Amino acid sequence: MKSAKLKIVHGSVREAQLAYNAKPELYRIYNVDAFEWLATCADNSIHAVVTDPPYGLIEYTDEELAKRKNGIGGVWRIPPAFDGHKRMPVPRFTVLTESDKGSLRSFFARLSQALYRVLVPGAHVIIATNPLLSYLVYEPFIASGFEKRGEVIRLVSTLRGGDRPKNAHKEFSDVTVMPKSCWEPWGLFRKPCEGRVQDNLRKWKTGGLRRISKDEPFKDLIDSHPTRKAERHIAPHPSLKPQHFLRQVVRAALPLGEGIILDPFMGSGSTMAAAVACGLNSIGLESNREYFGLAVSAIPKLAHVNVEEH
Repeated sequence: MKSAKLKIVHGSVREAQLAYNAKPELYRIYNVDAFEWLATCADNSIHAVVTDPPYGLIEYTDEELAKRKNGIGGVWRIPPAFDGHKRMPVPRFTVLTESDKGSLRSFFARLSQALYRVLVPGAHVIIATNPLLSYLVYEPFIASGFEKRGEVIRLVSTLRGGDRPKNAHKEFSDVTVMPKSCWEPWGLFRKPCEGRVQDNLRKWKTGGLRRISKDEPFKDLIDSHPTRKAERHIAPHPSLKPQHFLRQVVRAALPLGEGIILDPFMGSGSTMAAAVACGLNSIGLESNREYFGLAVSAIPKLAHVNVEEH
């Protein structure tokens, strides 16, 4: 693993852009609104996006985060303990109204249009979603001109879903309201190449996905696990994804190992940490000052997590 150099930027979009034009470092993180930053970013300057965006649109507001912290729910479902294990709060995607879904679709239309301009031809976007809401992500990306290249399926068995009807679990003991969640879809999109893939690779260093080895291609099915306690201790973010999974994804995103990976909603910086561990350049954006501060300390620690032990 390369020794990571960090450039931290607080404050305005102008300050962020000045830092972006400075001498490249292995990774750079910005405490800034993603859409404002993207509006100032140069055309054809980003080579891949790997991100886990907000889906309730309001779940990371100060009000909802305070409710989550105090254990009173709000948009965050505080599930009961199960078999002696305390389950993590999860956003209530099932309670989104039609208006909420319309806002979500508009959010991803705006995001896909902003990303299309700044990405180089052949760049991939790998974006976390879930089976209930993935169509609200995929349709806007396709409408913005991206090619859908499939999905990366993260096989992960969690304690989400599989519950009996609320307040009637004894009466309907043989009924499950929703299937127990065992997988997580990550949408895979590509900005169209200039000409053939081989031509695009020569000019832009993008267009394909990096193979696991000369004998083994990158696959769309990755066996994973819930994020380990040690990683959550380093970066206690509600949506933290495991390094074991993220390192495989960021490595695949840059087919020649060259270019810049962007995470416009970096949270505690797990994507940046995965890129550092793979020796890749990355940029992270986070508007929440608390999570940004967490990323400053968490990225180098997460980057040194030994995933072979998991």
